[in-house]
Amino acid sequence: MSRISLTKRALLAAMVAGSTLLAAGVAAAEKVKVAAIYTLPVEQQWISRIHLALNTAAERGDIEYVFSENVANTDYERVMREYAEQGQQLIVGEVFGLERAARKVATDYPETAFLMGSSFGPVAPNFSVFDNWIHEPSYLSGMVAGAATESNLIGMVGGYAIPEVNRLMHAFMDGAREVNPDVKFMVNFIDSWYDPPKAKESAFAMMDAGADVMYAERFGVSDAAVERGVKAIGNVIDTSGDYPGTIMASALWHMEATIDKAVANVAGGTFEASDYGQYSFMAYGGGSLVMDESLVAAETAAAVKEREAEILGGLFRVNVNDDRPVSDN
Repeated sequence: MSRISLTKRALLAAMVAGSTLLAAGVAAAEKVKVAAIYTLPVEQQWISRIHLALNTAAERGDIEYVFSENVANTDYERVMREYAEQGQQLIVGEVFGLERAARKVATDYPETAFLMGSSFGPVAPNFSVFDNWIHEPSYLSGMVAGAATESNLIGMVGGYAIPEVNRLMHAFMDGAREVNPDVKFMVNFIDSWYDPPKAKESAFAMMDAGADVMYAERFGVSDAAVERGVKAIGNVIDTSGDYPGTIMASALWHMEATIDKAVANVAGGTFEASDYGQYSFMAYGGGSLVMDESLVAAETAAAVKEREAEILGGLFRVNVNDDRPVSDN
């Protein structure tokens, strides 16, 4: 082989290598810059689902992800503005309790995409909203609870009586009533998103009153159930591994479908103000039911699976009720 051909081959290899590096650089530059702002630790159940979905997108190479946790409501607007000033393309978070301030920030940064957990609607051109619409698997978990209770009294401990929580509780109650028309409910809100001791205390009071199945919308309830030897239903995340023999079923929230849609829209230049709530529905993979069939009667499990298939097939619609649930007299 001649010296000239060797030189040509070396040049060609260098060009190919350079092109590869250039392509890698372009790909890196095309990653969407995403920042998230959380008012609680990322370990908190609701927030953990958003954090997980964003980490998954980052691990795939779709986004560059940064976040701030434990941000007080009084600091939230400042942090939003700082991320917008830094050039973050998509800012994700939750604005319950500070809607006006958050929407003002979005107005001031029309080139930044905002995707926020909210009780209200989107605002053009750049403020989109989402929520954990897992009322469907909540209904299914209610069927499990309604069939399991022997005292016909189910205890329910929630954080705040906001629409996002209320609709899950009502769906759960409707599911329980489907299989057990005699079931009654005790309902209490602890007015905190994270206070396990307070939730545990509330659960103990309900069990003292006769509740033999607990709906654990908040952390702390399942701990009480373990201590008293009663069964529990989980919410948002699967905690059955932490409470073996106690958690019969859980309505799970999967934020991946919502995040992936928003990121794709930002990357494609098509992001606009819209309600992303539908991506938490079971049909989009945004919600699911996990059930420990070793703790559930076979006929109940079969009925739940049949109803689940009807929901996914569009043959059954779970009612949405945002009103505050109350205890039965």
